[in-house]
Amino acid sequence: MDSVSTPALDQVNDKDLQAIQALRERMDRVRTELGRVIIGQEDVIEKLLICLLARGHGLLVGVPGLAKTLLIQSLADLMSLDFSRIQFTPDLMPSDITGTDILQQTEEGHRAFEFMKGPIFANIVLADEINRTPPKTQAALLQAMQEHRISAGNHTFTLDKPFFVLATQNPIEQEGTYPLPEAQLDRFMFLIDVKYPSYEEEIRIARETTGGGSVRLEAVLTGEQILEAQEVVRRVPVADHVYEHVVKLVRSARPGQPDSPAWVGEMVMWGPGPRALQYLVLGAKARAVLRGSLLVQIEDVDAVAEPVLSHRILTNFHAQSEGLTSADVIARLQEELHKA
Repeated sequence: MDSVSTPALDQVNDKDLQAIQALRERMDRVRTELGRVIIGQEDVIEKLLICLLARGHGLLVGVPGLAKTLLIQSLADLMSLDFSRIQFTPDLMPSDITGTDILQQTEEGHRAFEFMKGPIFANIVLADEINRTPPKTQAALLQAMQEHRISAGNHTFTLDKPFFVLATQNPIEQEGTYPLPEAQLDRFMFLIDVKYPSYEEEIRIARETTGGGSVRLEAVLTGEQILEAQEVVRRVPVADHVYEHVVKLVRSARPGQPDSPAWVGEMVMWGPGPRALQYLVLGAKARAVLRGSLLVQIEDVDAVAEPVLSHRILTNFHAQSEGLTSADVIARLQEELHKA
C-alpha cells in the first residue's frame, strides 16, 4: 500500500471493517437484482448507489427510452422504503407536491382544516421530467432537497430519513420547458449522463424484454440499513494528499483564480463552489466502500469528478464554438494535475 495513505489506517477499527464488508455485500446484491430488470447501465447504477450512500440527490439526463424511470422504480422496489413518483407538468402547483389544507368534518360534527401530505413525503422521490414545470414548483422540491423539510401555509414539516430525490430530464426537448438554473442544479450531487446501450446490450434488450412475464423484485435493504450505511461512508478515512488533490481540482476549475490555468479563463464562465469539494470527498468515500476499500484513493476522486463537476462548470461561447463541454474541461484539468 502507498506509504502516503498508511497513516489514515489508524482511523479504521474492526467494527468499521466489518460494516464496510457487510455494506459491500448488500450493494452487490442490489446490483445483481437490478441486473434482472435493467440490461447494461452498470455505470449509471453505481453512480445512483454512490448518491444514496453519500446522502446526495441525482439528476439523470438522457433521451427518452433509456429506462431512466424503470431504473429508479426498480431501485425503490429493492428497498423497504416509501416511494412516490411526481410527473412534472406545466400546470403542476407547489401544493401538488407538498400538500395542502383540506376542510374536513370531525367526529364531533365540526369542520376543521386538516393538512393532507403530498407525494414529497416519501423516502425516495422520483421527479420525472423536472424541467417541464415552472420555477415556483421546482423550488418547492429543491427546498425539500436542501433542507429536508417543507413549508406549506402555516405548517413546517421535517421529512423522514433517508430522503433521496432522483430527477430525470430530457436534453432534447427545450420548447416549453423550464431549465434549472445553475444555483438549483448545484443542489444535485451528481448529474448522471445516461448514454445509449452498447450493441451487445441492445441485442439482449431486443431478445429478453419482448417476451411474456415480468420480473418481481423483493426488498433487500431496509431504511435502518441505509442510514447505517450512510454513517459508515462518513467514517471512511481520507489521507491528506487526497484532500489536497480535491482542493486543487476544484480551485483549478475557477476562471480568474491564481490556482487555475490560463486556458480555463478562456473557456469557463463560472466554476464550482465549495459544495463541489464536499461532494467529491463524499462521492469518493462511497465509491471506495462499494469496491470494498478501506481507504479513499485519488482514482476514486477522479471517477466521481465528472458527475460532480459537469453541472457546476459553465463553459462560455468560446468553448461552445469549439465544441468543448464541461466534461472536456474536467478531463483536461485531471490530466494536467496528474502530470504536475
